[in-house]
Amino acid sequence: MNEKTAPTAINKNLVILHFTVFIWGFTGILGQLISISAVSLVWYRVLIASVSLFLYFKLNKTALTISRNTFFQLIFTGALVGGHWILFFASIKLSTVPVTLVCLSSITLFTAIFEPLINKSRISKLEILAGALIIAGIILIFKFETKYTKGIIAGLISAIFASLFSIINSRQVKKHEAPVIAFYELSGAFVWITIYLLCTAGFNQSMYLRGADIGYLFLLGTICTSLAYVAGVSVMRELSAFRVALITNLEPVYGIIMSFLFFKDMNKMTIGFWIGAVIILSTIFLFPVAKKQISRRKNRA
Repeated sequence: MNEKTAPTAINKNLVILHFTVFIWGFTGILGQLISISAVSLVWYRVLIASVSLFLYFKLNKTALTISRNTFFQLIFTGALVGGHWILFFASIKLSTVPVTLVCLSSITLFTAIFEPLINKSRISKLEILAGALIIAGIILIFKFETKYTKGIIAGLISAIFASLFSIINSRQVKKHEAPVIAFYELSGAFVWITIYLLCTAGFNQSMYLRGADIGYLFLLGTICTSLAYVAGVSVMRELSAFRVALITNLEPVYGIIMSFLFFKDMNKMTIGFWIGAVIILSTIFLFPVAKKQISRRKNRA
């Protein structure tokens, strides 16, 4: 959990992470624009991402050799990645983008609980508090629609899966390069989803793509997946899974600001937005300060 790294390295990774979260802000919009089902959408997404990463390795003549044990670990982690995205887009289609993002904000809370359990360390009360504040902030930004029960359940399970594979990746990236991890996990997601589609006769006319879908999927699979996923994994070499989850909650804030900048939609910039945004930003930027203060007090004691 402790980030014992030079401040410049941490700052560089924070910039990369913020840029990655900015890119992720487009995925919900693309998910609504693409007409096919959530499972088919993610199948195409991981296929495009895996192929683009494979071509990247071939062009750069990068070796993909890993141990047999690591191979199976990454392939099985891919099941969590695929499950997260399927449930994420299913939640959007069963509810709305705002409701899904509210549910996804619970990643911080789940990570605060799961990370110390997996790493066999103490659960941080400060991280639990930060997770709760993030959820409160995003609920203030959006009008939480409780009528979308199925969408909410899908969104919460999606957040659990995201929390788990983020914690796994924070350990894997200490031993392997981020692009290699991303390639095997995305390939694993493709394999598991393919098996599911074969078992459920999912390869049918429902996977037919419209002209606009192809362009949206290409953007989703390359920029928003292969590039963003590699960047998101690489920063975990310096930052904890919880810190990454904390900053990821800026995704809905970036989405609304982008909507305002591009479409001048002032209706979304409500008082609730500003209060919620202040709570989220304050939590994200004050969390490391509070953590340092607590560490100093413990060292003095």
